[in-house]
Amino acid sequence: SDSPVTLKILQNWVPRVSHYFDKEHYTYVGHQIVIQESIEHFGAVVWPGALALSQYLESNQEQFNLKDKKVLEIGAGTGLVSIVACILGAYVTATDLPEVLENLSYNISRNTQNMNMHKPEVRKLVWGEGLNEDFPVSTYHYDFILATDVVYHHAALDPLLATMAYFCKPGTVLLWANKFRFSTDYEFLEKLCNVFNTTILAEFPESNVKLLKATVREN
Repeated sequence: SDSPVTLKILQNWVPRVSHYFDKEHYTYVGHQIVIQESIEHFGAVVWPGALALSQYLESNQEQFNLKDKKVLEIGAGTGLVSIVACILGAYVTATDLPEVLENLSYNISRNTQNMNMHKPEVRKLVWGEGLNEDFPVSTYHYDFILATDVVYHHAALDPLLATMAYFCKPGTVLLWANKFRFSTDYEFLEKLCNVFNTTILAEFPESNVKLLKATVREN
């Protein structure tokens, strides 16, 4: 119903303290966040969708209040969005592929260890695999599912959609921010709209990022 807001991704990088190419400094919710990147994996680089969603969560805390909410990030990558969700008071579970977890755990622990917040959890999650075993429905219910730049030129789009559908229960809000590059991105968006009630919350035209909210269709 409401048209999406048009935003810029703010250049809120802090002047670099370190001279290493692999550390980026950001400021969200009044906290300096230092992210170690790795060029060895797609998942270990901060993509524009993560900046867009971090900025949106910081600016829209009344609309999306994460305090004491259970939040699952899928494809957490460097952990920036999970760290921001932690600072906003959420119980966060950050997930990704096994090869990304070491860097993810490092970033999350170093940026949250001395703060008065719920201790975040880092777990392996391969889209579409072992969901019932690792995250049984009877035990795990999330208020928010966060995903950024999880859709790019790869073959795991059907398992990704199945994973989103698995975790999105009545009452769960999925927030997905993605840079739209390829026709496959729009095809995934179309599939998402067929499964969920979907709204575009914001668009960042300079970086081709769209931020969407999706909720399960209740019959």
